[in-house]
Amino acid sequence: MADERTRYFRRLSRLRRSARRWSVLAGGLGGAPAVLTPYAGLGLPDAAWAAGAGSAVALAAWRWIDLRALAARPAPPPLDPAEAAARSRARLVAAVERLPVGPGVLAEVRRVRSRVALRGTSAAEPWARLDRAALTLAGMAPRLTGLAEPAVVEAATADRSLRDLANRVASVERALRLAPADARPPLAEAHRALTAQLDSGVAAYERLVVAAAGYVAEDARPDAEHPAAAQLTEATDLLHGVAAALAELRAVNTPLRAP
Repeated sequence: MADERTRYFRRLSRLRRSARRWSVLAGGLGGAPAVLTPYAGLGLPDAAWAAGAGSAVALAAWRWIDLRALAARPAPPPLDPAEAAARSRARLVAAVERLPVGPGVLAEVRRVRSRVALRGTSAAEPWARLDRAALTLAGMAPRLTGLAEPAVVEAATADRSLRDLANRVASVERALRLAPADARPPLAEAHRALTAQLDSGVAAYERLVVAAAGYVAEDARPDAEHPAAAQLTEATDLLHGVAAALAELRAVNTPLRAP
């Protein structure tokens, strides 16, 4: 989709072409009777010709009026390149999201981009651990129902908080590399504190994922045999019985041969 400035000039050009086209048509329809009438006189076809010429003249006049009114308006200011790029990116994201696999592709692209942005910092390794744990929890989320639903909500909140903390750790670390010698000690202390918080938070998130896996395993483990296994066992026994019965019938129906 074009911006306001581009649409303005497109509409101006379209109106100019339309006005010129109707002007040429009106001139042709009006000039032909002016030349041919003195020779052939007026007739019934001339009335239709005059009606067409009058309509063309009126439409040409309206197009010129619309063109002058639009040209009198100031053109919209040019769009900032950053804003134009943001709009193009938003349109591309919206188009990809409409695809069946679009949301998953976008999530993977964002994940890779975030991981690349933290490369070379001490937050990269906790981020990767958090990413693996989050993917594992996302795979179990549909089965975490009932009493486990609040834990899923808490995990989502903790995931956003830990990712923000990882970005802060990376920002402080980059600033620490550029800081002068007298300003490094407080930044280094803050970096150590943030890194410790990030490590402990990621470890707690991983323990939550392990607990969620235990919940899913216990919730899916029945006291008796699984119904599918029991049905397969019954079907196997039935087939064995049918096969034995067919073998006995074949032995009975086989004629005895004379020695």
